[in-house]
Amino acid sequence: MRVAILAGGVGSRLSEETALKPKPMVEIGGKPILWHIIQHYSHFGFDQFVIALGYKGEYIKKYFADHCALDGDLTVDFRTGKVSHRQEHGPHWRVHLIETGMRTNTGGRIRRLRPHLGNETFMLTWGDGVSDVNLHDLWRFHRAHGKLATMTAVRPPARFGHIEMDGSRVVEFSEKPQTREGWINGAYFVLEPPVLDYIEGDDTAWERGPLVRLAREGQLMAYQHNSFWQCMDTLRDKVLLEELWESGNPPWKIWE
Repeated sequence: MRVAILAGGVGSRLSEETALKPKPMVEIGGKPILWHIIQHYSHFGFDQFVIALGYKGEYIKKYFADHCALDGDLTVDFRTGKVSHRQEHGPHWRVHLIETGMRTNTGGRIRRLRPHLGNETFMLTWGDGVSDVNLHDLWRFHRAHGKLATMTAVRPPARFGHIEMDGSRVVEFSEKPQTREGWINGAYFVLEPPVLDYIEGDDTAWERGPLVRLAREGQLMAYQHNSFWQCMDTLRDKVLLEELWESGNPPWKIWE
């Protein structure tokens, strides 16, 4: 099964970093967040990736080309100019880097990946968030319900402390808990090929037309994930993820 990752957006809310690089290449613990996402999928045995490029896509291409060339043994034949590379213990990833346009919307990017996904079930996520979601359980949930689409629903971490009140009296205070009500789209989708027909063109936003229509037709199911999930939309989010990584026990690092 292939994993599609959207990595083409501008990331304007993280402009401190994205003025120079695309958001999926913003580093956490010295590695791009895209690397963390790929490691997560690879941990569960998903090693075929199709990445939708857009804004500063050449940065992502260079990263993977350099990663492959510089990790392992390298032989340069100065007479022929031939460069050969040998890597015995590297990851088994196969990464397809696909240009999907500078201004293409999320749905349009997914549709443009169609020739590279094959006519089979595929996974989809965004290139700017991490989680400890069990992808095997997600896959089994999708197979069990038989619908076209599964979305991972998460409860986002709250930015502020939560208070319970009895009139004007505070009866409980919790420092920055996970929100107690309200599920949101945490991405980590499992999708059947016909969902691509729900996308009209480059201007289609995946979160609006296609998902709304799938839900209306009873073809969208939610896998409820109650554990860790965190997006990286702002500098505040990046700092939080860095702090979690530096703690030595980041909750999304489930690989060895």
